[in-house]
Amino acid sequence: MMQVAVAVIRNADGEVLLAQRAAHKFQGGLWEFPGGKLEPGEDVDAALKRECGEELGVEVLAWEPLITLTHHYPELSVVLHVALVTDYRGEPQGLEGQPLTWVGAEALGDVDFPAANRSIVAALQLPSRYVITPADASPQVVMAGLQATLAAGHGSLVQLRAPRLPKAQLLSLAKRLLPVCHAAGARLLVNTDPAAAMSVGADGVHLSELMLRRLVQARQARPVPKGRLLAASVHDVEGLALAQRLDCDFVVLSPVAATASHPQAKPLGWTVFADWVRQAGQPVYALGGMRLEDLAKAKAAGAQGIAGISGLWHDPH
Repeated sequence: MMQVAVAVIRNADGEVLLAQRAAHKFQGGLWEFPGGKLEPGEDVDAALKRECGEELGVEVLAWEPLITLTHHYPELSVVLHVALVTDYRGEPQGLEGQPLTWVGAEALGDVDFPAANRSIVAALQLPSRYVITPADASPQVVMAGLQATLAAGHGSLVQLRAPRLPKAQLLSLAKRLLPVCHAAGARLLVNTDPAAAMSVGADGVHLSELMLRRLVQARQARPVPKGRLLAASVHDVEGLALAQRLDCDFVVLSPVAATASHPQAKPLGWTVFADWVRQAGQPVYALGGMRLEDLAKAKAAGAQGIAGISGLWHDPH
């Protein structure tokens, strides 16, 4: 298993630096985020700084974890330790003769990347917090809570989850919440079947693990159009693999810690969570007992961030 340090470097305009692989290399001609494999005995920090210096002439001054993922090509398997470089010195140059280009985040989906880099693009376009609406709240309480949550800046990605509401009422509520989310620059995913979520113009669908299994067993292709998000709840390595087969944009893995909503569930703990995240192949949010103070721990474990209700939802009362 090849260990690789990957650098995501932004300029003052928010554009991301890409390098083109040499034609004679594996997957030559494709664009990629700069980086390279860890040398024996080298950690991610040392490899990141060495590769950026050797390839780009850039001194990395500060960075934070973005995502850690494993990707299996027919020829080899790689573990990508992706770092978001938050401070650096120097102007990037292609010191090994590789062409460089700066690309806006909104245009990354049109770039010809190696398959392993697609999840990095997804991670760049997702926030670190995924807010879930309270399951037992009335539509009026959900609306008030959403407005308070968005006003407090608690999240730009929201899942409407109301398992006890009849589908017609759920979709009616989704229609009312969508303009509120969009006015705040947030996206709304609806926890229901894909066709129903798309019928109301939702920004995406969040699948229960049961729905995920049904779609995979039916050999369903990705059930949402391009530009809409597809997410799923999973609880083990098998669920993570199913989400990959359905080409989910991200998953929520739980329970990481003890949670009042599911007291009977045995927590995974951070060690198991981190190991499973490395196998996921897509961005993963940690769910279960998560608070804002757990965000750094989740990122250190390779997660995209944290998901939650009580830890992120802002009660207007």
